[in-house]
Amino acid sequence: MTDTTHDGHAAHALHGGVYPGNLFMVVAPSGAGKSTLVNALLSKDPEICLSISYTTRKPRPGEQDGQHYHFTTVEDFRERHAHHEFLESAEVHGNFYGTSRVWIEEQMRNGHDVLLEIDWQGAQQVKKQFRNAVGIFILPPSLDALKERLEKRGQDAPDIIMRRLDAAREEMRHSVEFDYVIMNQDFARAVDDLSAIVRAARLTAPRQAARHAQLLQKLLDPQ
Repeated sequence: MTDTTHDGHAAHALHGGVYPGNLFMVVAPSGAGKSTLVNALLSKDPEICLSISYTTRKPRPGEQDGQHYHFTTVEDFRERHAHHEFLESAEVHGNFYGTSRVWIEEQMRNGHDVLLEIDWQGAQQVKKQFRNAVGIFILPPSLDALKERLEKRGQDAPDIIMRRLDAAREEMRHSVEFDYVIMNQDFARAVDDLSAIVRAARLTAPRQAARHAQLLQKLLDPQ
């Protein structure tokens, strides 16, 4: 299940219009430290909103509705999908997952930056609708370091870890398709790099024009 339909607002973004807010997509293979980096960025920069996906799977222990996911029924999910509410959606192991396009556009229109933790396939779908979305790929320092991080989690058997490593190699081949690549060798440096990308995106001429339209009109128009 994939939602690629967009309404007038999405068409605004697709055809070159720029919202005041940015859309950041952060992608990484499992174990590369994506969630830790994102959480560090969010704690430093309260102006960024983390997009929370919808899912039809049951909550796991400790997960809260509206914080980790918006947990919903298959019927509700299908209805939202039929009304083109999702920016991208997929079925994984019998459960549906979707990113709310409606919520994201509302945030961006109001000048808020939005961050998506997403896989590379989902990022490609998003880019078709929001060509100004900023893609950021997180790479581990080495495959050995990635394997060590997966082993330290203590969540997977050795054969599962090897499958995850094989999948990570395939995912990392797509890193060249993104706007920025961060090498997560030193955590503090990686957080600084992520923050620098966010700051730079806010300062592009189109974004500044969207954020400060009235000021620019006063500065540029003759009195």
